Amino acid sequence: MKKSLLVLAATASLAAAGAAQAQANDTLKKIKDSGAVTMGVRESSGGLSFTLGDGKYVGFHVELCQHVLADVQKQLGLPKLEIKYQPVTSQNRIPLVQNGTVDIECGSTTNNATRQKDVAFAVTTYVEEVRIAVKANSGITSIGQLNGRKVATTTGTTSVQTLRKNERATGVNFEEVFGKDHADSFLLVESGRADAFVMDGQILAGLISKSKNPNDFKIVGEVLSVEPIAIMIRKDDPVFKKAVDATLIGMMKSGEMAKIYDKWFMQPIPPSNTKIGLPASEATKAAWANPNDKPMEDYAKK
Repeated sequence: MKKSLLVLAATASLAAAGAAQAQANDTLKKIKDSGAVTMGVRESSGGLSFTLGDGKYVGFHVELCQHVLADVQKQLGLPKLEIKYQPVTSQNRIPLVQNGTVDIECGSTTNNATRQKDVAFAVTTYVEEVRIAVKANSGITSIGQLNGRKVATTTGTTSVQTLRKNERATGVNFEEVFGKDHADSFLLVESGRADAFVMDGQILAGLISKSKNPNDFKIVGEVLSVEPIAIMIRKDDPVFKKAVDATLIGMMKSGEMAKIYDKWFMQPIPPSNTKIGLPASEATKAAWANPNDKPMEDYAKK
């Protein structure tokens, strides 16, 4: 009898835990009950997500998320939906999604197999190529020339690991220096405290376009890796993921996503009204033509 009671108690405990977990991951219920949603945004992630100051955030992924949330508002029948913007960093973005602080992260996060254990990703909306930015007069044109140099990267990102794993970097020894965010990492190169900055090509292009003297910098070297960038949401919430994906796939099929991309990457953008000048890559266009949430590892397969 006691054994049966223990089994029943354990079953009830598991059921309660499961219910609590389900409720924790019921993002749509949370949004409907509160009339608010928190969007994770980045301060300096190129044309994908950046700040204009005074709590204003813009960019390709920010605008896509605004479209997603407008559809969520309609789906839930909310007369008003308050969007709270929460700046995140490379270090804290995943924990803030996991613990419920951020409901939808609209920055520049790579979808990879390791991260998929902790969070979920919407369909890929941007495919990135990791490159190297240097001063134009540095003479550096390839990975091999980084030997003995200082290489900047942003804390919490995967770019330097990617560089170290690259077969062309065999025997190349460099000193790693860290910026707290992408703007800080670029400043390390700008100020001469680093010889190169390894990061997503669009982030490098965006930072160069906004610098005081864009012609003083260039993006060089081999493509280090190809990475699918996607909007990040909590794991185990298929209903919310379906809602997010539905909006994004609709925009891909209608051509609206290509128009928004053009706005942020091919036209003058605030605050300086300069162009990043980075056309959508063939890999990005392929992701729009065949929507999927495959991790980075699938892109590395020959």
